[in-house]
Amino acid sequence: MLEMRPDCGCCGRVLPQSSAEAMICSFECTFCAACASEVLDHRCPNCGGELVRRPIRDVSASA
Repeated sequence: MLEMRPDCGCCGRVLPQSSAEAMICSFECTFCAACASEVLDHRCPNCGGELVRRPIRDVSASA
């Protein structure tokens, strides 16, 4: 199961599990869509991997 990190690793924006604005790399580093495109050019600053949209987790699935 994916680790659903709660905020952007660049700007600190809160990214709840239901957010369509969360982007992740293959190591699950998490960034908001704005930072991913405008600051990071869709590349993770930690591993260099591609940043893609994080799946939305249904609230009932997290219980």
